Amino acid sequence: MQVTETLNEGLKRGYSITLSATELEEKVTDKLKEAQPNVEIKGFRKGKVPLALMKKQFGKSVLGEAMQESIDGAMGEHFETSGDKPAMQPDVKMTNEDWKEGDDVEVSLNYECLPTVPETDFSQINLEKLVAKIDDKDVHEALENLAESAPSFEDRKKGSKAKDGDQVVINFLGKVSGEAFDGGQADNYPLVLGSNSFIPGFEEQLIGTKAGDDVEVKVSFPADYQAENLAGKDAVFECKVNEVKAPSAAEIDDDLASKFGAESLADLKEKITERLEGEYSSAARMIMKRQLMDELAKLVSFELPPTLVENEANSIAHQLWHEENPKVQGHDHPEIETTAEHTELAERRVRLGLLLAEIGQQQEITVTDAEIQQAAMQQAQQYPGQERQFFEFLQKNEQMQQQMRAPIFEDKVVDFIIELAQVKEKSTTKKKLQKAVEELENDA
Repeated sequence: MQVTETLNEGLKRGYSITLSATELEEKVTDKLKEAQPNVEIKGFRKGKVPLALMKKQFGKSVLGEAMQESIDGAMGEHFETSGDKPAMQPDVKMTNEDWKEGDDVEVSLNYECLPTVPETDFSQINLEKLVAKIDDKDVHEALENLAESAPSFEDRKKGSKAKDGDQVVINFLGKVSGEAFDGGQADNYPLVLGSNSFIPGFEEQLIGTKAGDDVEVKVSFPADYQAENLAGKDAVFECKVNEVKAPSAAEIDDDLASKFGAESLADLKEKITERLEGEYSSAARMIMKRQLMDELAKLVSFELPPTLVENEANSIAHQLWHEENPKVQGHDHPEIETTAEHTELAERRVRLGLLLAEIGQQQEITVTDAEIQQAAMQQAQQYPGQERQFFEFLQKNEQMQQQMRAPIFEDKVVDFIIELAQVKEKSTTKKKLQKAVEELENDA
């Protein structure tokens, strides 16, 4: 086996691998000999088939396997000897396309290797941790929001017109092409106008109605409506408005607490305080993590694999284009060109990604099955009633597992660096913390 370097430019590497016909023949013979004790052919006992006959009958089928194993072995030995780590899947091609049995096998191997990441003294990084104190005003504001989200409704003055946010108690009968349909009828149904709980366009037509009014509400079922017999069809709902009620915020008391699973108002306040502490802490960490990434981007510099940067730039450009053109869901759109800004952002992301990966490997930072399970449980909450199907899908999808593992790994590496950095706490207010998060999201 002969390996000859053909390219060594930056992180790009190229090699020509030649497997001689003699070596390939020996490999084929070795594989046939290995299989010989278990081979049985008519006229010969098991294990007594002549090697020449085996070569004649099975040689061609073994040839491709022997060729692949030889090339894979040469590549493995090369990477072990050189210490190179390919940034992406190496490009391996057979160069003598007119190859026939008895010829040497010539293969080209091309790849971009991962760069050497320089050691970094993280203790020279200065970070600021924002600390927002939770006061009684914050807790009371949260209580008021809860009270508004669980209102009671009281009868409006006789003859009052329904407003957005009011509750109307109605009887309704829905018809398509003059025929009533299943599930389209109810009596004394309490509907909050503006809740968007009915078909688009339904609730708006009840604004301005009074108790005792008869109203025809004309709507169209969405094309993707869950009932196929109604999807995309026009409908008329004959409605009778029985009552019009105005919302009234719930009293902030033990009854409100019980609505939200608390034992008492004091218990609810304690739960709100714990939630706010978690939210403030999470927001502060998000801001500090961005500070850390900015500092690392300035502190660490090394050569980047060009293809990784190019692919990331294309991905960024594609994502931004779709954000600007939300109506285009598929990939049937004009070719998207990358700009210098896309490339600059891609270089930052690739550099930081490689840096964090190297630190994680050096420190033997891993993600446990329990951490994956916890993340999966949190994500499954987004699919109420379908949690089991989500877990089954996750178990079968290795790519999704990796997508779930990556941010956990990154956060653990970030935590490791923060432990070594110089961190100073700075008091702030809830308002300033929220503004800092908004600015962070706008810059993302």
